Amino acid sequence: MAIELTLPELKLTSIHEETQHIKLVTGRANPELAKEIAQYLDTYVSPVQIKNFSDGELYVRIEESVRGEDVYIVQPTCGPTNNNIMELLLMIDALKRASAKSITAIIPYYGYARQDRKNAGREPISAKLVADLISTAGANRVVAMDLHTGQLQGFFNIITDHLHATPVLLSYIRTRNLVNPVVVSPDAGGVERARVFAKKLECPIAIIDKRRSAHNVAEVYNIIGEVKGRSCILIDDMIDTAGTICSGADLLTSNGAHDVYVMAAHPVFSGPAVQRLANSSIKEVIVTNSIPLSEEAKSVDKIKQLSIASLLGEAICRIHESQSISDMFN
Repeated sequence: MAIELTLPELKLTSIHEETQHIKLVTGRANPELAKEIAQYLDTYVSPVQIKNFSDGELYVRIEESVRGEDVYIVQPTCGPTNNNIMELLLMIDALKRASAKSITAIIPYYGYARQDRKNAGREPISAKLVADLISTAGANRVVAMDLHTGQLQGFFNIITDHLHATPVLLSYIRTRNLVNPVVVSPDAGGVERARVFAKKLECPIAIIDKRRSAHNVAEVYNIIGEVKGRSCILIDDMIDTAGTICSGADLLTSNGAHDVYVMAAHPVFSGPAVQRLANSSIKEVIVTNSIPLSEEAKSVDKIKQLSIASLLGEAICRIHESQSISDMFN
């Protein structure tokens, strides 16, 4: 179970009157998160039968009537990415053919997000293709969280709401004993994310100069900003193989940082990530439950997982009642 927090940074409302009319379904990617969202909404997760045939094909059946209902599907497209995307598409199609009034895909983690442009000839733009598949399948709306780049919202031809885990991460980091905190971006591309976080904490930022020589390979060079004697909060949207994060933490430590906290919305944790984090100089690795943790990751004490159920649940309430989502964060 992920850590539940009170969220002073997030404007939550009281229990809404119409939540009993919300239909919530989930695939196999993160059913625990769906249950937590259902608890926040004071409702239940509608039963869905999902199984694999012997040849690997997927079978999906919604096991109660959704005719004329507003249905919300909770399904991050994390690993196994292709299976979870296909489950999402089949659930959308099943709901459309079952005469659901509207279908909203709640995608806490959007797979293929990093393939958002052509870096070389004859490459696909996979993030756009997946977005097209979701809208073509029949979804009316998408709710995503901490997309790799904000521009990905424009890849969808349907209404897209982009949420941020910042309130959840902020509420936790404020409980730690930070010494002269500084927010550190692991690369130039994450500066805006670091700046927003630093503004909330009223502290400076620093930047790690990083170059990529290949996919999943990063070379760390130097630090722009002052980190000596400070608690460094290294923040990113996701942790994949953890090579960048661990190298960055080692660089900060060697430059005199008091301690290093790592914060990220999405714990992808592929390959040797968990082992690298466990053996690193990082004091705590703080992530959300947009992606479920493996048993190996759960066994590492320095990895802390926070719940985003109230954030997503509140977004669902506001969409259902045609209220502002941006007001949640103001």
